[in-house]
Amino acid sequence: MDWKTFQALLSGVNKYSTAFGRIWLSVVFVFRVMVYVVAAERVWGDEQKDFDCNTKQPGCANVCYDHFFPISHIRLWALQLIFITCPSFMVVMHVAYRDDRERKYRAKHGDNAKLYNNTGKKHGGLWWTYLISLFVKTGIEVAFLYILHHVYDSFYLPRLVKCDVSPCPNTVDCYIGHPTEKKVFTYFMVGASALCIVLNICEIIYLISKRIVRIINKFKRRNRNMAVHHDDYIDDMFHNCNMPTTRLDLKDKPPSFKTANKSSHRVSALKLEKKIRASAPDLSC
Repeated sequence: MDWKTFQALLSGVNKYSTAFGRIWLSVVFVFRVMVYVVAAERVWGDEQKDFDCNTKQPGCANVCYDHFFPISHIRLWALQLIFITCPSFMVVMHVAYRDDRERKYRAKHGDNAKLYNNTGKKHGGLWWTYLISLFVKTGIEVAFLYILHHVYDSFYLPRLVKCDVSPCPNTVDCYIGHPTEKKVFTYFMVGASALCIVLNICEIIYLISKRIVRIINKFKRRNRNMAVHHDDYIDDMFHNCNMPTTRLDLKDKPPSFKTANKSSHRVSALKLEKKIRASAPDLSC
C-alpha cells in the first residue's frame, strides 16, 4: 500500500476540518499510520512462521494458527485505516462538486457572479455531509474494536495456546512469537482508536452546538428587528396624531362623516334663520 498517496489524499481534508478534525488527522497519521508502517508490520512479520507447535503432524500447525488467528492484526488494522478515512473523502468530493457548480455558474452569468460565498464553508448540504461522515467514522471505529475484542478475547494474546483441532492427533501446545511485544502494540492501537472515537464525538457535539447557537442568535436578531419596526410604527402614529393640521391639509383630506354631518346641520340652521327673519313683522316703524 502506498501510504504517501494516502497521506496526500487526506491532507486535502485538513483544509475543511474543524480544530477537532485536525487533531483527529494528526492522531491518525502519527499514532496509527506511522506506527503501523514503521513498527507494527515488522513486529508481526510472518506470523505463521513464528507460530510453533510441539508436533510434526502435517497440517496441524496451519489449522491451529487459523483457529486462533482467523484475522491477522496487521491486516485488520490496515483495513480499519482505509475504512475510517473513506468518509472524509465525502467532504472533499462535496467541495469539488460545489467548485464545479460555481465554475459553471460564473461561465453562464459572468465572472463577477457568485453562487457560494465560500465553497469550503460548512453551511447547508456540506454541513450535513461533514456531520454524516463523522457518524460513519465513529461507527466504523466501534465496529472494528468490537471485531478485534470478539475475535481475540479482550485484546489479550497468551504465550501458550492449546489446540485439539483435526488433524492434530491430540491436544498440542502452540507458542506465539513475540507475545508481549504484540500485546503492547495491540493495546496501543486500541487506545489510539479509542482516542479517535472521543475526538469524533467531541467534533459532533461542537458542530451541533455551534449550529444551535447560530439558529438562536438568528431568531433573536429577527425578533429584535421586528420589535424595532413595531416601535417605529407606533412612534409614527403618535407623532402624526399630535401634529397640527393646516388648512392646506384639510383641503387635501377628504371630509369625514363627522365634518360632513356638522356642515349639513350648519347649512340647514342658516336657512331656517333666514325664513324666520323674512316672516317676522317689521317693528322698526
